[in-house]
Amino acid sequence: MTIKTEMLHPAATMLASDVRAGKLSRREFLSRATALGLTAPAAYALLGLDAPAQAQAAATGGTLRVGMEVKAQKDPRTADWPHIANIYRGWLEYLVQYNPDGTFEGRLLESWEANEDATQYTLNVRPGVTWNNGEAFTADDVVRMFERWTDASVEGNAMASRFLGLVDDTTKALRDGAVVKIDDLTVQLVMSMSDVAVIANLSDYPAAVVHSSYVDGSDPSANPIGTGPYLPREVSVGQRAILARNEGHSWWGGTVPLDEIHYIDFGTDPAAMVALAGSDEIDCNYESTGEFIDVLDGLGWNKLEAVTASTIVMRMNSANGDLYKEKSVRQAIQKAVDPAVILELGYNGLGTTAENHHACPVHPEYAEIPAQTIDPAGLRPALEAAGMADTEFELISLDDGWEAASTDAVAAQLRDAGANIKRTVMPGSTFWNDWQKYPFSSTTWNHRPLAVQNMALAYTSTGSWNETGMAVPEFDAAMTQALSLADADARREVMVTLQTILQDEGYIIQPFWRSLYRHARAGVNIDMHPSFEHHHYKWSLDA
Repeated sequence: MTIKTEMLHPAATMLASDVRAGKLSRREFLSRATALGLTAPAAYALLGLDAPAQAQAAATGGTLRVGMEVKAQKDPRTADWPHIANIYRGWLEYLVQYNPDGTFEGRLLESWEANEDATQYTLNVRPGVTWNNGEAFTADDVVRMFERWTDASVEGNAMASRFLGLVDDTTKALRDGAVVKIDDLTVQLVMSMSDVAVIANLSDYPAAVVHSSYVDGSDPSANPIGTGPYLPREVSVGQRAILARNEGHSWWGGTVPLDEIHYIDFGTDPAAMVALAGSDEIDCNYESTGEFIDVLDGLGWNKLEAVTASTIVMRMNSANGDLYKEKSVRQAIQKAVDPAVILELGYNGLGTTAENHHACPVHPEYAEIPAQTIDPAGLRPALEAAGMADTEFELISLDDGWEAASTDAVAAQLRDAGANIKRTVMPGSTFWNDWQKYPFSSTTWNHRPLAVQNMALAYTSTGSWNETGMAVPEFDAAMTQALSLADADARREVMVTLQTILQDEGYIIQPFWRSLYRHARAGVNIDMHPSFEHHHYKWSLDA
């Protein structure tokens, strides 16, 4: 793909100038420029650079075995964990893909264009794509997907709050005239408000594109009609999943290198995954954590790393019980915890400390605000003033190694500060059933390209994954404003308000940002995606 100079978004050359002036990192530029419609080669060219060379044709054939939990498949728009998506990615594809270098790449879309204030997007469907039942993929499929994504009546629809500019406030469904089919290969989005996160949200893992015959709420592997190159041969929850190359489908991207991909479930104990690696039962893993990084290094496996905005959040839920409705109590609990201690004890120091507001320095709109004062001595007086001096606070976590260790460290600091803390550790099969409902628990959050994405999902009153019960009108209004600003410098001014409110409300203890690692034996050609995405068509084995 190429984009002619006269087709460049008005902000593109300004962003390139900011890079040359040292005001903007290359990664931030690539994310912002490609989200506005530039192809990766055009974005690199604006910086006077050559785009990274495409990998040469890999050896074809073989089976790659991946150590990863195999969770139950579900309606993609309700998917709440990357593991689920990494399986259905075999046959379900996305309109847009987020790449490790920060660029957005068209997949089922060939390209897109945004107007100057991000109130109108033109989406150009990739020609020649077919579903694996032989039907053509067209603009009608794109329109249909926006209807599915914006349907807030579907319980657990993770996409419902991501396109508010397309939604009718009364019906909580797609607004008439919001998504318009121009022709068989062109769709236009007409937003009621500016939204710079549209392209980024189209790349997130719940945004997989399903066929018109898909039965809402069903297991997508039961009738795997998709546009992708693989088919699910087996999906056994808690055991394994097998993706096999679909020899009967002429995939638009060509021939994928691997014959099969086997996902081997090892549970949530990373020691079990290391045992699989040591006994030659897997070729690579989903993630390496803690002391197991050194163990896998010792096996001679290659280590892959990504610096990310992935994190863990210990959050209090004011919507599910009365314990955390008092702001002064939440604030005192938050300030009793030292993030540096949690990073060291919970994640072996493999990251950077965070600031309890879920915006990361790697995000283009991150704003520096005054540092909080850690005050463990203030917790006991706050509890006494609220009549909660003898109250037992239960802190719940998954039994996964580093998540449990991080949550243990938080509980220990709160006990030291005078709180009565009960720790409950649950297996994944139990924990994830009610992860949004616990009064006080820890959950992990994926890296997303923009800070406003996670903030909008987790802390607005309409957020699909709001697990705190937070509903602050000033925060909602500032989020609407932030999403309307294509210029990250202007958005950063609003981020001061968003970060300050979130920090001040005290709902979350968000102690660190994670560096992510995975390992692979020699001869395995994979990458480490900052959002844990598995792009199967890129994977191969040396001959």
